[in-house]
Amino acid sequence: MNGFNTISADFFLLILIFKVRNTDNPFFDTGFITCPLCHMGQGRADLAGYTKKNQVSIQPRRPASPQAAAASHDATLRVDTNLVLVPTAVFDALSRPILGLEKENFKLFDNGVEQPITQFSSEDEPLAAAIVFDVSGSMGHSLGASRVAARTFFQTANPEDEFCLVLFDSSPKLVIPLTKSVGEVSSEIIFTKSGGSTALLDAIILATHELKKSKLTRKAILIFSDGGENNSRYSFREMRNIARESGALIYAIGIPGRDYSPGYLRQLTEDSGGRLLQAGFAEAITKVSLELRNRYLLGFVPANPVRDGKYHKLQVKIVTPRGLKNLRAEWRRGYYSPED
Repeated sequence: MNGFNTISADFFLLILIFKVRNTDNPFFDTGFITCPLCHMGQGRADLAGYTKKNQVSIQPRRPASPQAAAASHDATLRVDTNLVLVPTAVFDALSRPILGLEKENFKLFDNGVEQPITQFSSEDEPLAAAIVFDVSGSMGHSLGASRVAARTFFQTANPEDEFCLVLFDSSPKLVIPLTKSVGEVSSEIIFTKSGGSTALLDAIILATHELKKSKLTRKAILIFSDGGENNSRYSFREMRNIARESGALIYAIGIPGRDYSPGYLRQLTEDSGGRLLQAGFAEAITKVSLELRNRYLLGFVPANPVRDGKYHKLQVKIVTPRGLKNLRAEWRRGYYSPED
């Protein structure tokens, strides 16, 4: 009877591994899932760490050959679509969001060539937000402040908003997939503990992959971290390319800690049209919420589409209405064209 149980367990584990290796999640192309059933060889199935949330984790990849590393360095995602959406925020000289502008107040350029704006929206539409929450060892005593900042953001949520939660230390884990239950995400953050290294770049990529499942137009990644990074499988360039294609805004709430790196957090955010906020948490969260809720969404179809798979730089200029001055804009900086 014991032999039958052993064969059954091994057979079930083999099926499980096959299913994992054939998933469409990009993390499993070169990594492995951490599964509690793998403890069967120790004499029991340790299910204590397995929850209904179906946590996803990745392990640090082994060093690659120089040839493989070069190929990985140039990896990116490209979306085969003609419509390009450009989230744009407008501020005055005091960094206050400017509302009420019309399509005629914007000029949009693709690689220096002006494009007609075919879609325009300035309404407070539902938001899909990925919370990327740092629980690595460097956070230490700063973890409590980070929890407070995250909960403050949830208080600004709308009923139709969607949220997912990615916790990361030595590797990222999708703890809560996309949901409208703000309370579920907030409760999970309350019980976080710090420890391990920091895989911030991997966490952003995992969050980007989850946001792709949302049908909402407005998408954002909110990073709560000190900006440390020392254990990611993916490079900064790979992360940036994937984030560019997602079209998601990336904001960072800087949490001062042992490895506080505001410059690195700023680099992570600026290319997407988001930014780093380092002020008091209540003030920073208020700014993030206002900017996410009051962004303009500009859409265009390239007048002379070239399907070469190359990166196109975008530029937005403001046609300042009478009575206003010193306006500035922040926008998605570019996109990859489709490739035949």
